[in-house]
Amino acid sequence: MADLKQLYDAILNGNSKKAIAITQQAIEEKMDPGELIASTMIPAMTEVGRLFECEEYFVPELLLSGRAMKGALDLLRPLLSASGAASAGRVVIGTVKGDLHDIGKNLVVSMLEGGGFEVIDVGADVPPEKFIAALKETNASILALSALLTVTMPSMKTTIEALQAAGIRDKVKVMIGGAPVTQEYANEIGADGYSENANSAVTLARRLIASA
Repeated sequence: MADLKQLYDAILNGNSKKAIAITQQAIEEKMDPGELIASTMIPAMTEVGRLFECEEYFVPELLLSGRAMKGALDLLRPLLSASGAASAGRVVIGTVKGDLHDIGKNLVVSMLEGGGFEVIDVGADVPPEKFIAALKETNASILALSALLTVTMPSMKTTIEALQAAGIRDKVKVMIGGAPVTQEYANEIGADGYSENANSAVTLARRLIASA
């Protein structure tokens, strides 16, 4: 029988190969995919987030754990769709126009997926119209915008204004983050929330879903 403690440890330690192998075994043994995620995988990523907050883990560890989680999730996602299991929510995420940095965004993607969210990653250097198209296509309730450069931060404001012009601003919660971004800036441009790191992004996303 698949050892779920080993799956927990594999995600915690960033061992993708082992996480995928145990998940495959669990699938073959007809374990419930939703239960597998809720009882083992999300708690593992929650612990990863705690270790990151405590500065026992750093970005490399976070990336490795995120990769292990993603590998396991990729196997389970088709089964979840087939069973009609509900996700925690749907998020469109990307780095705004003019900004090619995506490490921070990728961390947030990993943590959100680890938290049970369905994430649509539209990449880096994303113009407002691409965000809008993704939101309309997926019916996502959250838009997560990332910027690592001070000079690209105004693209966040431009994107929010474009949502307004497209008539969908009231249908989506906007959360922003990135090294130069602050809560004050979020307030200034009319974003619904700001997260200072990948771990708190999950808490924020859950809060925004609950308030929708």
